Amino acid sequence: MPSKIKVYAFVGPSGTGKSYRAQMVANENNISYIIDDGLLIKDNNVIAGNSAKKAPTKIETVKKAIFVDEEDRKEMKQALKKYKPDAILILGTSDDMIEKITSHLGLAKPEKTIYINEVATKTEMETAKRMRTTEGKHVIPVPTFEIKRDFSGYILDPLQIFKMNDKHEAYMSEKSIIRPTFSYLGNFTISDTVFRQIASYVAGKTEGIYKLSRTRVESTISGTNIYMEVYVVFGYNIVNVLREFKQKIKKEIERLTSMNVQEVSVMAKGLHMPENDESK
Repeated sequence: MPSKIKVYAFVGPSGTGKSYRAQMVANENNISYIIDDGLLIKDNNVIAGNSAKKAPTKIETVKKAIFVDEEDRKEMKQALKKYKPDAILILGTSDDMIEKITSHLGLAKPEKTIYINEVATKTEMETAKRMRTTEGKHVIPVPTFEIKRDFSGYILDPLQIFKMNDKHEAYMSEKSIIRPTFSYLGNFTISDTVFRQIASYVAGKTEGIYKLSRTRVESTISGTNIYMEVYVVFGYNIVNVLREFKQKIKKEIERLTSMNVQEVSVMAKGLHMPENDESK
């Protein structure tokens, strides 16, 4: 049950570098799971939740981050029940925010609270704050997508940071700098090329899909609409293959870009006969 999970809190004002230092704080306290801005993160991977950073307004962002919505709350509770973490680190801008998150998720009160000024200097916090207010940059403690991409905005730079594990072995941790959708600096979009590359990558990993033949992307205020045509391998159930591919595409694009995918349409353009390859 979620109530048995040991809860640790990492608290600091918005823009002072909490997400940047989240993995460090978690490692120092032997914690593998982090809740940050509506996401459940384990070992640099988002495993559940919906990013508050893609909310259209600042108010909606706060609601997402503290799990006001029943569906968000239910999904996170189910994930905690599934993964059964011994301990979890929750990021918040105040003790009150941490209290709201734990209350909504049915978690115990924090056993320990770490404050940002305990792990970051005043100069470091001021630098992080300046990045937030002047450039609109945020950090999320997960890696940037690793295939080649052509971003015109939103995900800006990967941060590659060398760390040491418990065995004193060096390893690299990667974080991503982003601009959220509510940024006052203006609207930011991702090139259609990125969506096509992600779709092509997922198609290659989906059993029953031979190849992606066409992709059309339409960006709207409320999100992105994606239309795709694929060739299905003969012998597979077309309906099941398209349904699985559609679900994977939506999940991967939202996970890798934090952009809101409003609608995904997938059509079977034709069938691929495997024996044709053998004859060639």
